[in-house]
This record gives sequence, C-alpha cells and structure tokens, in this order.
Amino acid sequence: MSGFFGTSFIEQVRAASDIVEVIGGYFPLKRAGASFVALCPFHREKSPSFHVSSSRQAFHCFGCHKGGDVFRFLQEYESISFSESVQRLAQRAGIALQYEGGKSPDKAVHLKESLREMHEKVAQRWQNALLSDPGSAMARDYLSQRGVSEESIKLFRLGYAPEAWDDTVNWCKSKDYALDLALQAGLILKKEETDRYYDRFRGRLMFPICDEQGRVIAFSGRILQGDEKSAKYVNSPETPIFSKGRVFYGLDKSKRAILDAGFAIICEGQLDLIACHQGGVKNVVAPQGTAFTGEHARILKRYVEEVVLCFDADNAGKKAAVRVFEGLLEAGLAIRVAAIPTPHDPDSFIKERGGEAFATLVKAAPGFFDFYLEELCSGNDVKSDRGRIAVLRGMGEAVNKTGNSVMVDTYVQKTAVRLGVSSESVRLEFRKLRPAPTPSRHSDDLTGEAGEQEAPVPVARPSQNELWLLKILLLSDEALAVAVEHLKPEWVQHGLVRHILAARMTLDEGGHFPAPATLLHHLPDEESRRLVSETLVEARSLPNPAQTTRDLLTKLRNQAIDLGMDELKRRISDPSLSEAERFEVPNQMVALRMQKAAKI
Repeated sequence: MSGFFGTSFIEQVRAASDIVEVIGGYFPLKRAGASFVALCPFHREKSPSFHVSSSRQAFHCFGCHKGGDVFRFLQEYESISFSESVQRLAQRAGIALQYEGGKSPDKAVHLKESLREMHEKVAQRWQNALLSDPGSAMARDYLSQRGVSEESIKLFRLGYAPEAWDDTVNWCKSKDYALDLALQAGLILKKEETDRYYDRFRGRLMFPICDEQGRVIAFSGRILQGDEKSAKYVNSPETPIFSKGRVFYGLDKSKRAILDAGFAIICEGQLDLIACHQGGVKNVVAPQGTAFTGEHARILKRYVEEVVLCFDADNAGKKAAVRVFEGLLEAGLAIRVAAIPTPHDPDSFIKERGGEAFATLVKAAPGFFDFYLEELCSGNDVKSDRGRIAVLRGMGEAVNKTGNSVMVDTYVQKTAVRLGVSSESVRLEFRKLRPAPTPSRHSDDLTGEAGEQEAPVPVARPSQNELWLLKILLLSDEALAVAVEHLKPEWVQHGLVRHILAARMTLDEGGHFPAPATLLHHLPDEESRRLVSETLVEARSLPNPAQTTRDLLTKLRNQAIDLGMDELKRRISDPSLSEAERFEVPNQMVALRMQKAAKI
C-alpha cells in the first residue's frame, strides 16, 4: 500500500534515488564486479555478505537474508514506516511531496510535520544564540569548563535559550507560527488566568533530543544560574512527536557504532554521553528522562543482544541499574554492569583517565547477577540471619526471572559460596521464590498433547530450475514474453516462486508489467521480498533469454507431467475406482504424454 502517496509519485522518487548512492551515504560500499559489497548493517559479520546492485536497484544480505529496494533499506536501517521512507527520499532528491488524488495528508500527519519543522527551526535559532547572543557567555563558559569541544557542540547541536519570558513567543509571531502550535510543541506555556503565553525554556543550555532518524523532536534545558528551587533540567513534555519512554538521547548518532560493537552502553545523562563520544566510545545511549521503559529495551533489541549499564557510582546510580534490569531481561537482552569507581560518573572518569581506560572498564564489566550479588552482600550483614535472608530473597527473585535453569544453577552456587552455606539449601530457597506459571489464553493453540510448543516449519528452498526461471523472468522482458505465452502456474511447485511470477506477469494500471524494483515494493510478505532481492543481486550472466526460458519451461512442464503420471498410476491401482474412472485414466495418461512431446 502506498498510504497517501500515489503510485506515480512513488516511482518518481524511486527513479531519483539511486540505491548505491543512498546506501553509500550511510556506510562505505566496495565495488565487486557488477555489484557493491559491505559488511551487513543488520547483523554482525567478519566478511562482507551484503550486496547492492545498481543496475537492478536492490540490496540483499546472503547472511541474514534481509533484502529489498531503496525504500525497504531505509525502513530497515532507520526503523521507519514506508511513508516516512518516501518522504525522506523525496526530500533528499528535492522533490515536492505529492499526495494521492491531490489530497493533503490527514491532520495528524500534517501536525507532526509542522511540529518537526518548528523544532528544527528553534534548534537552529538556539544554536546561533549559543554562538552569538551576548547572554550566552555563561553557557559557553560552562561547556568549556565541562570540556565539551567545539566539534561536539556542532555534532550534538547544543544551543542557548535566551533569558527572557517571551523570546520564543515573539520569535513564533515573527515567523507566523501559531502560538497554539508552539503550545502543542511544548516550547511555550499559557497562563490560564490571563491567557498570556510565556517561554518554557529561559536562560538554559539546550540539548536537542532527536529521533532515530536525527530529526529534532524535543529539548532538554540545563539551568546555568538560579536559586535552589529551580529545576536543574527542564524537559519538553509529551507531544504528538515525542514520547520520552520511546526515545534515547544520542541513538541517532550512536546506532552505527552500536551495531559495530555488538552491544550498547546505557548511561544516565547527556553530558555523560557526549564525554563518551569525545573519548572515542560511541556505542552509547541515554534514556530521555529518569524512567527506563520496556519500549526502551525493545528498541535496543533491534540493534544488539547485549547491553552494559553504566550509571553513576553513588547509591542512586546503583539503584537505577537494578530498576533497569527487569525491562532489559524481558526483552531478551544479556546485561552487564560497569561499576565506575567513586566518586566518578562516566564524564569525570573519562576526563581524568581517558577514553581508553573507560573502554577497558566497560570491556571488563561483570554480568548483572555478579554485580547484584556483590551489591546485596555489601549492603547486608551476611553474618546475620537477617542479612542472609535478604541476600537469598534478592538473588532468588532476580535470577528466577530469567527462567533459565543454567543461570539459576550458576547463581545458586555463587550465592552459596558468598553465604557459606550448601548449594542445596540455596536451591531450595530459590525454588520457594519461583513465580507461579501464568497460563496463556492461547495455550491450546500453541501446544500439543505433551504441552510443548511446536517448532515452526521451515520454508523449503526452491529448485535450481525454478530459481533460474525466477531470475530470468525478473531481468529479461524477452523471457517474460515467452513465459506469459506458455507458462502454466501448476508447473511451478514452490508456492513463493509461483506467487512472485504471478505478480511479475500481471499488468499494472498502465498496461505494463511491473519492474523488478517496483515488484519488490508491492510483494506483501517478507519471504517473497527476500527471494526476489537475492535473485536480483546474484551476479550471474544470463544466456540467450528466450531459448533459456523455453528450456526451463520444458523441464518444469515435464516434471509436473511426471508427477501427474505418477498420480494417475496410483489411481488406476485403486480398487475403489469406478469402471468409468478406470476407463478414463488411460486417456488422461495419453494426453499427458502428448503434452510432454510438444515443443514450447
């Protein structure tokens, strides 16, 4: 489905977006014959299996099997919708958005576009203010004292909100922005009793918050001077484009490094993250706001299988690590904890000892349960009954949440050693703390008589002949004409190949057969798209297309006829067959032999 974009507009954007140039803008591609290759951005690998074809405008990874056209690449790499990928590529190509039937986007979409535009303009304004506003000297001095480089100021687009109650209000008026829109953006507030508007951010160092695509969607402002009653940080409220439980600070700049490293470091604040980047450790994110949510964990799961928690060394930081644990565990992530020596946080540690020392600390970070056992034992008197009970309860409740017998057994033994008791007694206490199983409403659908979940049935690989036919019909209009005249669907045994070929041989509204790149977009299922992208990027020369197609069709037809003959032989030996049916079977066999003798 094209959403609110028409087919002709989508094809115009596709034609203006060379897939090699687009993908090459994210990471380097190396020419290899007729294709380009790179290490796959979607999984870890040591040798390149990610192929991009310029002539066929498709990509495919022969390792993880992701593939598709230029829109699909943006959807997968940026974690965005199809409509958003069209918008991004249209903007890149300088093509004005055109909506289906001349319609405008719906109100919700228009509002989000307007809010993003306003946030971008305000971010630019505050960036300029940090550089040139006379009142921003304190902000510049603060950044200098914190060791934030000019490169980082530019990279993270830091800014300054002037010390005035109506600076943003007046700016909105001068740019013809409706104040109600600025109110929805969370940039200004309204005094109910007077109906007067005033700025939310005043005299603060501004940190733009970006989504995964690098678009500014919110702000966090740090106070530079003020009384004790003033909040240290003021953050944007929830808006149609910003939900703090679904946003990481810095992910737009860190995701490539996260994929390369194979794990993500989670720290607490913006300045910690910036210090990490300056120290050469870039696989870092920070949750926006104090609460770490399950959605945060699911976002990270899209990129990696492991995270390292790196919070402040004080008690609050350690408690934060424990709070984060459950959401990460539910997402299926492995967890380690980097304990920074007191009194440091990541920022001060890097400034004192350097980025390499920080990277070494992270590399040596123990698993979460080793960290937690140490915390429980240091926070309780393990020589007392009360202390031992607290450690047993804490460890038992935590490790039972993994549902992993090996993990439970490992920490049964480690806990027993720390408490100086037998493993069996600890195991017994852990069992008492095991949560009762929650029956699923769909358990009857998911389990068999033995109560075990059935394994998914793998999709069989198409035969070599069917793969060759698919390839030649995707790439040759001459071959396609032969297939349209002669190919019968029942000759193709593999369901996906049969489905793809049917789509390829179906005329579009303009009376044309869909081009391979267009076909990739319209196929509804992931397996079909993968098969097409693999076929397109596999660099093998095509011999005489028409004759090769005839030969392949002959082989597939004959295979289908042989299967039909075998079925007829089984039928004729069936004692329940009627006389009329027994008389008809030989006629059918003769007809099949005649078909097999015919030339295509």
